Amino acid sequence: MADENCSVFDKLLSMVAGEAAEESGGAVAMSSAEPSIHQLRLFLVLSEELHFGRAATRLFITQSALSQQIRNLEKRLGVALFERSSRAVALTEAGRALLPEVRAAVEAMVRLRRSADVQGRHLSGRVRVGTVGAEAAMPHTRAVLRALLHRHPRLEVEVFGLNFADQWGALYRREVDVVFLRPPVPGDIEVHHLANESRVACLPGDDPLAARPRIRLEQLAGYPVVNVPPQVPRVWWDFWAVDPRPDSSPVRYGPVAADLEALLHTVAQGEAMAFLPAAARDLFHRPGVGYVDVDGLPPCTSALAWTSEHRDSPAVAAVRQAARSVSHGRARP
Repeated sequence: MADENCSVFDKLLSMVAGEAAEESGGAVAMSSAEPSIHQLRLFLVLSEELHFGRAATRLFITQSALSQQIRNLEKRLGVALFERSSRAVALTEAGRALLPEVRAAVEAMVRLRRSADVQGRHLSGRVRVGTVGAEAAMPHTRAVLRALLHRHPRLEVEVFGLNFADQWGALYRREVDVVFLRPPVPGDIEVHHLANESRVACLPGDDPLAARPRIRLEQLAGYPVVNVPPQVPRVWWDFWAVDPRPDSSPVRYGPVAADLEALLHTVAQGEAMAFLPAAARDLFHRPGVGYVDVDGLPPCTSALAWTSEHRDSPAVAAVRQAARSVSHGRARP
């Protein structure tokens, strides 16, 4: 009996590699000599119920169809699995011996299909990520990209540094799929909030206020503020220029800068000042530039952004999902 059981189990294992085609609820198509997963599942249910009527009801098939499938399974395995009488159904010795092996084979197929489903959900190809300023170096950005690659290991991530105007233009032109940036954003851009941060004043290094540990926002009244190109949405730069000011004092603008390096150069030259995220103090040391904390200056946020039109594209959806997973992880106590 042991040799016979080994032979049968070999058949069960080979079945996992390929399931025979069947007609639903009817006779088995005998194109293969190996048992099908469907037949093995029927065997498991009947072994639990030990009653053809109850097993058929549980399986939503007719009793005659179940009986036919079990006979076909026994024929393919070469052993009788059940003893049948007019009053009872019982497992044979071979049926009892094979029961754990059948269960293992069915569970192996479940794991195989689950793994295949996971692999099928993995994106392959490329996702294009834009970053502005120091966003590529921020912990939340790195955490999102790590989560993205963990979920989709076959994905190639390309990161592009963008200037003030291109953080929007690259999205609209579909040169990038998402952008890590600092809101606010235009109305047709959606965001996922990632972090909060205070802002600081970026002043010429020789300005008397630059030597102070802390100043008030009203002390900056009259200081020219670096301006940005006209392609930049005004809703964004008004926030960063703090325009209007809480006391309604007018904001005077200085030279135009298209990116962060140009902005820092303008400040170092003493031509204007700017407001930047507090991280700039550590990330953008520049000769002739000083950073000062400001009382009364509202904080800023970091966010992942995408266009409303393309929110459900595979690449955008994958990054959004990664960002949500990072945010939920941080929200846990």
